[in-house]
Formats: sequence, structure tokens, C-alpha cells
Amino acid sequence: MSNVPPSPTSLRGAVDLSSLVNRSAPAEGAPGQPAPAAGSLTLPSLFFEGTDANFNDFLDLSMRVPVVVDLGSERSEQWKQFSPVLDRVVGGFGGRLVLVKVDVDANPQLAQAFQAQSVPAVAGLLAGRPVQLFVGALPEPQIQDVFEQLLQLAAQNGVTDSVTVEGGDAPEGADETAAEPVPEPLPPLHAEAYDAIERGDYEGAIRAYRTAIAQDPRDAMAAAGLAQVSLLARLAGRNVDELRTAAAEAPKDHSAQLAVADLDLSGGHIDDAFDRLLTLFPTLDASGKEEVRTRILEYFEIVGVDDPRVVKARARLASLLY
Repeated sequence: MSNVPPSPTSLRGAVDLSSLVNRSAPAEGAPGQPAPAAGSLTLPSLFFEGTDANFNDFLDLSMRVPVVVDLGSERSEQWKQFSPVLDRVVGGFGGRLVLVKVDVDANPQLAQAFQAQSVPAVAGLLAGRPVQLFVGALPEPQIQDVFEQLLQLAAQNGVTDSVTVEGGDAPEGADETAAEPVPEPLPPLHAEAYDAIERGDYEGAIRAYRTAIAQDPRDAMAAAGLAQVSLLARLAGRNVDELRTAAAEAPKDHSAQLAVADLDLSGGHIDDAFDRLLTLFPTLDASGKEEVRTRILEYFEIVGVDDPRVVKARARLASLLY
């Protein structure tokens, strides 16, 4: 039996980019084989703009260096707040990652290829093949953890080169990001929450985010962070098989169904999570309905309020309430 991973993110497999490129990919490195010696290549920056027209260049680049793809939209306030955080994290890897930003509104072919139904969303490119990473604005320590997993997967596939920025040595995070707009320091309570998450203190992070929201009810990043870290806290130490068995044996037990919905959402099965809870909702008493409604609203924050799946689920919830 396997434990639930301590993160709502995962490397969930490939996206079909065949409409953009048709190439054979190298076989994955066999377990136990040493990765090829890392080399270096010189680029003008670690940060690039990706378009439908130039994206093949980044597929080629991903044969040597892991590429992170930041899928966003100028219409998304959450993405505008999150994107500088992603810049900082990528810069902190000292040239082992390259970041490509894609405006999904201006590049519909890439939006379709990456199945970008909501933003912010982040994917990776390894050896010409895309890997879905996560959807939504995660706390910085969680992003770092996902990128470490991406680098491990890259090493298994022999993608081990790093980047030297033209005119300088291998970039440190602060040096490289200085050429970009300098992100503002994290608000103190956000920084406190991130530090708590890094320590595994989810309850401490929850307290910090709740305080931030109390001070500014319009703090969208704090609301999203609270929902995400609450999910982490509920799943920490839980066992996948036990959760699913308990839910199958007690289909009317809303606590068991809530736990599996958390599991579904953490694995990216968003429609399944919504459908499970919305199907259960009419069968519950008033207390159970309120608990499920609150959980669904948390999911809206995690997935993103503009996501089409959230829009659909919100309409269904409204019809059940009224």
C-alpha cells in the first residue's frame, strides 16, 4: 500500500504535443545506470517567451536542459501575482532549469497542446516530451520540491546540462533574476506560511494564512494558499488504499467521501472530485451539506475560480442549494 504524497502535485505523465512536433524520444534511462556527465551551454537568459511559432526551439533545448513552461494569461490576477514567484524559484536553481512563459490567449495551439484549462498552470519539457507538473499557485517550497522531482526525472533521461548566461558565469538565482523585474518581497505572513510548510508545520501555515486573510479579505494568494495547505494537512500520513477502501465500503459516509475527493483533487482528477461531492450533497443533512459545501469552495480556490470545471461545478452547486 502507498501513502499519500505530501503535495497536491505530481509528475502525471505526458501531454500530446504531436500537433507541434513529431519526433522520436530517447528511451528512459534504466534504473541504476549513471547519468551522462553534465555539460554547459550558453544562452542569453534563463527566461524566454514561448509562442506557437517558436516552440519547437524549446523542444530542442529540452534535449539538453529541463524546460519549465509557465502557462498564464494577462486576464488572470492570480497568475500575475504567481509568475514572479516562479521566476525566483527557477532562478534559484542556478542554470539547471530554463523557464518559458506562454500567454495562452495569444497562443491557442500551445494552450490546447498543454490542455491548459486554467491558469496559472506549470508543465515541464524533458527530451522533447512534456510532463504536467501542477495547476494553481503553489507555495514556493512546494514548487521547489516539484522542480527537484523534475530534475531527478531529467537525470534518469540523460537531460543533465546546465545554462551559462551570456556575459557571466553560471547564474545564481539573484544574479539572473536581476535582469528581470525584481519581484517584491513576500508579505511577512506569506513568508511565515512558506517557512512553516517547508518545516512540515501545516497547522502553522494555516494560522499564518488565516491571519493574512483576516487582515486583508481580498488577499487571493492567501486564500489559495490556505486551501492548498489545508489539503496537504488533511492528506499528510494518509494511505491511498485505505482511503479508497473506506469510501467504497461506506458510500454514504460523507467523511470517507471527502477524504477520497481530496485524494482525487491532489492527483489532478478534478472532475471526479467535484462529481463525487456534488452527487453526495443532496443525500446529506444540513450539517453534512455545509461541510461538503465548504470543501467544494476550497477546491474552487485550489483549481482557480476561472477554470471551466469550477464554473461548471459552481453552477451545479448553486442549483443544489437553491
